[in-house]
Amino acid sequence: MNGSATDFTPHGRHLIAGDWVEGAATFRSDPASGPAFDYAVGTPHLVDRACVAAEEAFWTYGYIARAARADFLDTIADEIEARGPQITWIGTAETGLPAARLEGERGRTTGQLRLFAEHIRKGEYLDRRHDPALPERQPASRPDLWMVQRPIGPVAVFGASNFPLAFSTAGGDTASALAAGCPVVVKGHSAHPGTGEIVAEAIKAAVDKTGMPKGVFSLIQGGKRDVGQALVQHPLIKAVGFTGSLGGGRALFDLCAQRSEPIPFFGELGSINPMFLLPEAMSARGAEIGAGWAGSLTMGAGQFCTNPGIAVVLEKDADTLAEAAKAALSDVGAQVMLTDGIASAYRDGVERVSNGTGVREVLTSMCNQRDATPFLFMVSGKDWLGNHALGDEVFGPLGLIVTVKDEAEMLKVAHSFEGQLTATLHMDDGDAELGRKLLPIIERKAGRLLANGFPTGVEVCDTMVHGGPYPASTNFGATSVGTLAIRRFLRPVCYQNLPGALLPEDLR
Repeated sequence: MNGSATDFTPHGRHLIAGDWVEGAATFRSDPASGPAFDYAVGTPHLVDRACVAAEEAFWTYGYIARAARADFLDTIADEIEARGPQITWIGTAETGLPAARLEGERGRTTGQLRLFAEHIRKGEYLDRRHDPALPERQPASRPDLWMVQRPIGPVAVFGASNFPLAFSTAGGDTASALAAGCPVVVKGHSAHPGTGEIVAEAIKAAVDKTGMPKGVFSLIQGGKRDVGQALVQHPLIKAVGFTGSLGGGRALFDLCAQRSEPIPFFGELGSINPMFLLPEAMSARGAEIGAGWAGSLTMGAGQFCTNPGIAVVLEKDADTLAEAAKAALSDVGAQVMLTDGIASAYRDGVERVSNGTGVREVLTSMCNQRDATPFLFMVSGKDWLGNHALGDEVFGPLGLIVTVKDEAEMLKVAHSFEGQLTATLHMDDGDAELGRKLLPIIERKAGRLLANGFPTGVEVCDTMVHGGPYPASTNFGATSVGTLAIRRFLRPVCYQNLPGALLPEDLR
């Protein structure tokens, strides 16, 4: 794409197996700033067309050499970077996110594409195993056995509202599925259709440059619930990647389970990412922890799945934490939220928490329309344990301090949490004994455990786990970030006594 960032107008069409396709109906984008554009509305018919093309592409793409797939991923990254100014311009307009955030997210998106490319070139993810034949073994001989991970087939991906790049069109789910050898059909998020379109153009360019089958990728814009339902229930789709709300994700999860052939639904649904502030750490640096929490809590207007919404602290240390957090939050101005709907849901969440039994206001503010301002509340451990609704995610810059009488009550509160993406211990050496008591509890609750840090910011690397027990995600044995994410779209196959010429290339 040539020219300046603002000298183009989105064409507003779907990308179906290499063709830009118009729709009978359109919807208008609702940007935070700048002009709105019209985009075609998805339909179940287009879903079927894309899925059929993906299945046809699988018979080629699922069996090509890993090196070719890796080159394809690298080329997608190159093409996204070539469109950087246009992506930043329309991404900031659509979402209200600052340019620096979009540029950083673009780097994360291209970085994970290249990480997956390098990972599949090495081949370790295949988990290749071989038990050679033992024809003379008694009392029974053993056949020649090979095992390797193989791609499962076409994958559906739902774009996320809060990450227009890293968890959307060419984000982690798409990148890991393509790395595994699976064609992808993306249901674009209507909050940032222009960003999705430009990224789809980058993928199309990579398909053309590397000679990949056209059906390896499709993007369907907009559409109502019938489009998402048609996608997860299409018989040619073999898995689904989703990042979004608990209600929407659970509905799609249930549809996947109700299929005549149930398929895995890898959904990231919600997390409040509790922090446990232990007494020695609070004594040494309580004010510093409070200020750091405020910064993490309000990052990106609190629109991160790893937003640390809950801080659990002993009563004697609560005022130190509250005063430091309040002071830091008071300096935070209104921030634009991703959509009017998210802003409205945030206001509803603030009202729900503030009306909870025993909840006290520490900092309140006024937020209107699409803006978000921080709120801070406090509640006793007893009242927390008596009100399950306080554990529901509030997507925005809201913090709740849970005060506990003693270590025993802190352990009770830890047991009360549902599944989380992260859990954090702020501790010093003198807190080790309490830390050892908490660790087995939070290990069963979360996929990533931190010490003396804040969970916002997810490193894309081999060791990262971004997932956890329900409702953090619908498959606690998987991650949506890091190279292990590829394994979601693979299945083990054992080959018994097959001639070498028939074995997959990765086993020859």
